[in-house]
Amino acid sequence: MVAYLIVCFSLTSDSCDRVRSHYDLCINLVLKQSQEKSERSNAIDGPNKKCKNCLKRARPMLMHLPRMRTAAACVFAAMIFFWGCSKKRPVTAAPVIPAAGTMETGIASWYGHPYHGRRAANGEVYDMEMMTAAHRTYAFGTRVRVVNEINGKSVDVRINDRGPFVDGRIIDLSRAAARQIELIGPGTAKVTLIVLGYGPAPGDPVFAVQVGVFRELQRADELKKTLEKTYAPVSIVARDGDETTWRVLVGRKSTEQEASALAETLKRRLGDAFVVRCDE
Repeated sequence: MVAYLIVCFSLTSDSCDRVRSHYDLCINLVLKQSQEKSERSNAIDGPNKKCKNCLKRARPMLMHLPRMRTAAACVFAAMIFFWGCSKKRPVTAAPVIPAAGTMETGIASWYGHPYHGRRAANGEVYDMEMMTAAHRTYAFGTRVRVVNEINGKSVDVRINDRGPFVDGRIIDLSRAAARQIELIGPGTAKVTLIVLGYGPAPGDPVFAVQVGVFRELQRADELKKTLEKTYAPVSIVARDGDETTWRVLVGRKSTEQEASALAETLKRRLGDAFVVRCDE
């Protein structure tokens, strides 16, 4: 759209001068031909006042035609520009955290090289020997039990990536998780997913990102409500001392690496964010 406006407004300078010169030549040619025709008509039938009057009225209109055309183009471009700016932009919502016990049945696959060592969708480095998986919609940190419907074997994984992007498949397992349910050989199998919960399993370390400390609970709650529109979960933790302060923590991550990736994202938005370990 910006490029279109640039083209339109450039017509009002050098390009417009060339267009106007071209139109002037055309207009002069038309007027010359009309004058010659009028003179021939006068030689035969005498002066034609009606023709002369029409010619006088037409000349100013023809002379202003290039400017009218340029002005109309600019007005049209401006209308399209403001119409495009007025459209609402979609707001990215936080992924829905599925309730514990949610079940899903479909085809599972697995992935290893060349993705091993690359960044997963949640920001941490993908390790194919960890019990992780990719899902298209489950929130990062969701814990899922994957049951192989063919042999009955199961494995618990943590969602840290997005995929699989193949129709009919519902989950992509790491190589270690695929090995656990004998999926390496066949490559795919029918499975049932059972959501166990969200965040680290009981007993595992928990990491979060601190984004602010406030003396007033109201200010902490305002920041929490703002961040919950995009990030989840967001919690407020009281810190006792000579004066109680309120810490705003974002996320519940299983690894410090995953929490660090979230901290980098929040720094770009808030300017101050760092990883903390939650003692429970």
